[in-house]
Amino acid sequence: MSRPVTLLCLASYLKGERFLEAAKRAGAHVILLTREKLADAPWPMESIDERFLMPDLHRQPDVTYAVSYLARTRRIDRIVALDEFDMETAAALREHLRVPGMGETTGRHFRDKLAMRTAARDAGIAVPDFVHVLNYDEIRAFLQRTPAPWVLKPRAEASAMGIHKLHGPDELWPLLERLGDRQSHYLLERFLPGSVHHVDSVVWEGEVVFASAQQYGQPPLNVYQGGGVFVSRSMPHDAPETEAVLAHNRRLLEAFGMARGVAHAEFIAHEGQYYFLEVAARVGGAGIDRLIEEARGVNPWEEWARVEVAHARGEPYRLPETRRDYAGLIVCLAQQAWPDLSVYDAPEVVWRLKKKHHAGLVAASPDLARVEALIEAYVPRFAADFLAWQPPLDHAPD
Repeated sequence: MSRPVTLLCLASYLKGERFLEAAKRAGAHVILLTREKLADAPWPMESIDERFLMPDLHRQPDVTYAVSYLARTRRIDRIVALDEFDMETAAALREHLRVPGMGETTGRHFRDKLAMRTAARDAGIAVPDFVHVLNYDEIRAFLQRTPAPWVLKPRAEASAMGIHKLHGPDELWPLLERLGDRQSHYLLERFLPGSVHHVDSVVWEGEVVFASAQQYGQPPLNVYQGGGVFVSRSMPHDAPETEAVLAHNRRLLEAFGMARGVAHAEFIAHEGQYYFLEVAARVGGAGIDRLIEEARGVNPWEEWARVEVAHARGEPYRLPETRRDYAGLIVCLAQQAWPDLSVYDAPEVVWRLKKKHHAGLVAASPDLARVEALIEAYVPRFAADFLAWQPPLDHAPD
């Protein structure tokens, strides 16, 4: 391909700066389509060749018309959703413009919690017992056969948004009444206690060429709804539990038909078995990319950009050399507008979050015990120094 590869990147929120920078370094022509309210956000404009603004990236047919208009004078080679909420829009645009990449059917496996659970169950992958909030007789049968507690989940929100933990049928039916015609956009699932693990992958031509396994300090649902400090840390290399969760991840991505890109998958360990929770075709949020970068030597955002550019050019993708160190991530909402993290000065602290009303850092070392000791020492200090809490949201803010 003699002309530069053109990537159209969709972003309803400020995400993916490292992707944009890496794509530009790789020689791509980078187009950013974002919302008007993000016009003054700190985008890396030196890495963006063209930027276009719209009031809403989800309003159809407006977005399809706008991108089709751009395509009259530009050859768009790939369409990338930098934020999870833009995945469906990107998939629909790929289908309409016949641009290579994940289409709407496969895309549902990485966005729709009901679709991903059904596909996983059909592939023989363990999932918590669940039912679509659709037929009331099936819901009643689920309540009778499945011990409480349960979780009522929206099918298409991100993270723990909109999830309700329920302890009896009397809590469910009033919620469904309030949902009205939106009920079918939810599923009901058995709540399983246990440790939650996440695997972040780079996929090339159907093969997981890189995967990093981590464990949350608390399940994200607990942190999101109850407040607290968010923690994730590397799992021990070569340990049986690490090998098990990596194997589950490979099997999952193969069953879901991911051809290339990145994935963030979550599994819960319950009574000696791993259950699949959810997966997204994106980079893990809350600084997880920095954790992986400091532990393994590669940043998922940058590798995703390199994958997209290589495939568009018809060239092979080669993963850079990686490390086998360890890292831990600590993040919380902060009472202070710009928290002072300078007192967290252990030599292993390699990154500090710079985001308004947030405190966060990554500590890294070849020694997992040292990372865990720092996390254990720092989490209560974070809670005392910074921690703020806000009521959980049912949906992403506008």
